Amino acid sequence: MIPTPTCLARTWLKLLLFLLLTGLVTGARATPHDRVLGETTSGTLWLQQENAREGYVAAPGLATEVSIEVTALVARATVRQRFANPGRDWAEGIYVFPLPETAAVDGLKLRIGERVIEGQVKERAEAKRVYAQAKASGHRASLVEQERPNVFTTSVANIGPGEEVTVEISYQQRVDFHDGSYRLRFPTVVGPRYIPGQPLIEETLVEEVRLAGGWAMATDQVPDAPRITPPVRDPAESPANRLAIEVRLRAGVPLMHVTSAHHAVRETRQGDTHVVVLAEGPVPADRDFELEWRPEPAALPRASLFREQVDGSHYALLTVMPPTRIAEEQPRTPRDLVLVVDVSGSMHGESIVQARAALDLALSRLDPGDRFNVIAFNNSAWSLFPGQRPANQANVAGARHWVGRLDASGGTEMAGALRLALAETGGTDADRLRQVVFVTDGAVGNEDALFRLIETRLGNARLFTVGIGSAPNSHFMRRAARQGRGSFVHVGNTAQVAERIGELLVKLDRPALTGVTLTWPEGVTAETLPDPLPDLYHGEPVQVVMKLDALPRELELTGRVGTRAWRAGLTLDAAEAVGIGRLWGRERIAQLMDRHRRAPQAETRRAVRDQVVDVALRHHLVSRFTSLVAVDTTPARSREALLRRHHLATEMPHGWSHAKVFGVPRTATPAPLQLATGLLLVGLAWWMRRRART
Repeated sequence: MIPTPTCLARTWLKLLLFLLLTGLVTGARATPHDRVLGETTSGTLWLQQENAREGYVAAPGLATEVSIEVTALVARATVRQRFANPGRDWAEGIYVFPLPETAAVDGLKLRIGERVIEGQVKERAEAKRVYAQAKASGHRASLVEQERPNVFTTSVANIGPGEEVTVEISYQQRVDFHDGSYRLRFPTVVGPRYIPGQPLIEETLVEEVRLAGGWAMATDQVPDAPRITPPVRDPAESPANRLAIEVRLRAGVPLMHVTSAHHAVRETRQGDTHVVVLAEGPVPADRDFELEWRPEPAALPRASLFREQVDGSHYALLTVMPPTRIAEEQPRTPRDLVLVVDVSGSMHGESIVQARAALDLALSRLDPGDRFNVIAFNNSAWSLFPGQRPANQANVAGARHWVGRLDASGGTEMAGALRLALAETGGTDADRLRQVVFVTDGAVGNEDALFRLIETRLGNARLFTVGIGSAPNSHFMRRAARQGRGSFVHVGNTAQVAERIGELLVKLDRPALTGVTLTWPEGVTAETLPDPLPDLYHGEPVQVVMKLDALPRELELTGRVGTRAWRAGLTLDAAEAVGIGRLWGRERIAQLMDRHRRAPQAETRRAVRDQVVDVALRHHLVSRFTSLVAVDTTPARSREALLRRHHLATEMPHGWSHAKVFGVPRTATPAPLQLATGLLLVGLAWWMRRRART
């Protein structure tokens, strides 16, 4: 269908309206609002003074504190962010913040003076309605919504002049285990994300986009783009938000060491508890915090089971260490390996250095019997060779030279690279391993579309992801590896390349334990997640959460190493732990969201959505379809008093280039170009309307 001039004119006018409302068309110079937003940081509320000459001023972040209690394999965390309103008007603050992608978010407290407002989980639309009603009637209120499993939005309404506010978000998560070490990561910043697709400018979206306050327009591929793209502070400005972290670690076994990969820490002992704090006090919130602890080899348990009983149901967290000796005995299988590297703008700087080093190490470990190719992508994808090449000396040397010259710029069109890579691993030779290693920061907003692409094109290949940089999108990285039946590792700085890529190469070299199943004693019924259990690799344990009608004393674990059958009978002594039921609920929601993404019909998606809501409400969890809302029953602001809405900006992740991501520095706002664009759109709209009349 060819649009008429009238339709075109309406479309241009809609686009102009969208740009005006979202602030993308500006005056010839940056306003105080632009200038101040360019200085905002993660976790800072922005409030407006009555004096227009002063523009917007920040409510100082008095403290951002993270307290994490680790007991064996379960971590319980509270994130406290304190803010003050120094202005004369009442304020609403809206801010976007990250949490671990596996976090089960279940608690919200809003503290204003002596008052403590507890949050309740409600269906998302109902929670938004309750919050909006409370805001309009002058009640203090807070709303926590999930945008992605690792990205959340908090709104705080009716902060009075001169008041101090503390927002507390509570969650729990499992601790990861890799190659003999336990690892705990806490993300501190939501990095800018590439938003593919065509802009959506329907009237119904304009108001939602304006309220969201993001720098990206909604598109047909990422309709919620404004909600996951908060304004970003120019790194040239000094950071305003600083972060303090305390971890209290009760591992339950003797430890060889406790280390932090990206922050200097100080460790003390209080009985059997290791207390870890930042050595230099609060630090800028611009990179992930990662803590690692390694038990003494003799203290590493072969299997562990933690249990909890909630409302008559039994929940358990089972961890079984992998069959290392059997894997080492297996001969190395030749492989077809495709290395894919992200060279988009967000990878500029230290990230591309890490990526080049990772690929160079992987290429150096190829055997003559292997075949390989290398693919790079930004706005488009291209490969080193037309197809797989033998890993002989000449081909490997040429590839290492090619990789060493890669630089980073442009967008992150990841779908084309995935299609190209998976097309090269579509063979059926049973005697070869087909593997794709994807090296990226995952800075994209269309995760669900990419997951669908992996599911439909993976075939018999395995996809391994390498998260690069100070703040990777771990939700995408971890979920893509699970969809690809592979494994995920994170390289946070150049010093980690050899260790982390070495771990990955061992997994690529050694056959996986496939077809993993758990067999329960007769009479025991269990809902085990994830289901089915994923393939397992060297250095990674079997880790599942379960809902059971009774706790067993033993079970059997079976699988295959290559073509060889493997089994292990386990006798289990369960220890009590708090929060296992909510971990199961979080995993159940993730499973249902996979079904929701795959569902071809709207009716099926609605049914799955109802299941997600039911699980989330029963386990008091935030999800895509449920939110936490807290409302003070005492009115605070009169209806006549002005209430101003203000958005925050996040830090630019450490090592990222603002100019490479956004094209120009924030402090050099391209206002003349934006004004020219706006005038051009106005002219086009006027011309088309006039032509339509004639």
